[in-house]
Amino acid sequence: MTLLTVDNPYTGDVACSVKLADEAAIDTVLEQARSAARAARATPLSERKAWCERMVAAMEARADAIATDISRMMGKPLSQARGEIRGMAERARYMISIADASLADIVLPPKQGFERRIVKEPLGVVLDLPAWNYPLLTAVNVVVPAVLAGNAVVVKHSPRSPLCGEHFARAFSEAGAPPHLVQALHCDHPTSERLVGDRRVDHVVFTGSVYGGQRLVQAAATRFLHMGLELGGNDPAYVAADCDFDKTVENVVDGAMYNAGQSCCAVERVYVHRSLYKRFTEACEALVRGYVLGDPMNDKTSLGPIAQPNHPAELERLVDDARGKGARVVVGGKRTQVDGRGRFFEATLVADLNPSMRLMQQESFGPILPLSPVDSDEEALELMNRSELGLTASVWTKDRERAARFATRLECGTVYMNRCDSVDPALPWIGVKNSGRGHSLSALGFDQLTRPKSIHFRLSF
Repeated sequence: MTLLTVDNPYTGDVACSVKLADEAAIDTVLEQARSAARAARATPLSERKAWCERMVAAMEARADAIATDISRMMGKPLSQARGEIRGMAERARYMISIADASLADIVLPPKQGFERRIVKEPLGVVLDLPAWNYPLLTAVNVVVPAVLAGNAVVVKHSPRSPLCGEHFARAFSEAGAPPHLVQALHCDHPTSERLVGDRRVDHVVFTGSVYGGQRLVQAAATRFLHMGLELGGNDPAYVAADCDFDKTVENVVDGAMYNAGQSCCAVERVYVHRSLYKRFTEACEALVRGYVLGDPMNDKTSLGPIAQPNHPAELERLVDDARGKGARVVVGGKRTQVDGRGRFFEATLVADLNPSMRLMQQESFGPILPLSPVDSDEEALELMNRSELGLTASVWTKDRERAARFATRLECGTVYMNRCDSVDPALPWIGVKNSGRGHSLSALGFDQLTRPKSIHFRLSF
């Protein structure tokens, strides 16, 4: 028996251990999923909605235990982990609320002697590969709409947060869903890649790194496989001269630091109009210095440890690269501990960056706020688009028309005005360029979890 052991990034103790599946166990899971998919397909949507409603209630009833598991496994402050449970429930209930309309047949205009409809059929077995940074949100984006659409789901969660897959599976079982409708599977990365090539898997959704997405696409090269990829970001913000200054500072800093910056849509590049640049930098410095590093279980902690063991050193190298190319490290920039414990990275503010610096080119996934001055909207727009990643971008201005001009030309999946680092389940979540393909959430989120079938009946000759 091979165990996966996850360490607690604050204490260094064992957070959990789970058994990794061998080939026989994987075969069993996939065969059970196929049977469950047939049962779900034959079940009315009203019952599938009821399973999902009861699943959410079961997760909420266990909220404290789930939040504690998240904090132990990946270091998110407990208050933020509790907030993630609320966000998970909001997304699930929204998708339930639109399921009838979103999954209904599309009836074409009458044609004499014919019946013409487009039916949205389930795919079968969906393999969901969620990320550890938001282990409930990245999972629910797939699990609930997949079940609503009549699929079975195998959740192979990140090896940093394996218990979250088990929480979903347990909650669906308690909800009275068919046996094995949602199953948790634990395996290593090479096995995940082999699963992508298994013909019992009808669709794959991966949330994670660009590198991970590339590996999975290569693993599926011999199959015409449905695959959704929700990958990384190096998300820019533009602070225009007419912004609401205080609110912009507060929100941009939070957008970079929340969850220790371990968010695909965190603010990672900030272009500030030169007329505000010095004042904006000073205002950000005051807030960045206010973050409290410490025990994630302590309500006073606002910046938890870094989840992955090697990442603090990687973050330090990114800051050193910027410093070596002329940037000014205003606050932080170093890995650290709190009372001799944990793998932390200081809340960091770096000013005077330029496009040659790695912080402006790649996803940092850490609590780093990089600032760069610009002289015009056009300069900001050109720099914001200078990236191989395209997840979100934000424009901070009182001028709705300015934001609209940026929205037309920004090369990304979501454009915000006066907000950032936020997901509305009524809007599709989309990445362009190397930030992914496909989409989740909203009425469009059901599209990649179903296939259209044309109904073309001649009723009379």
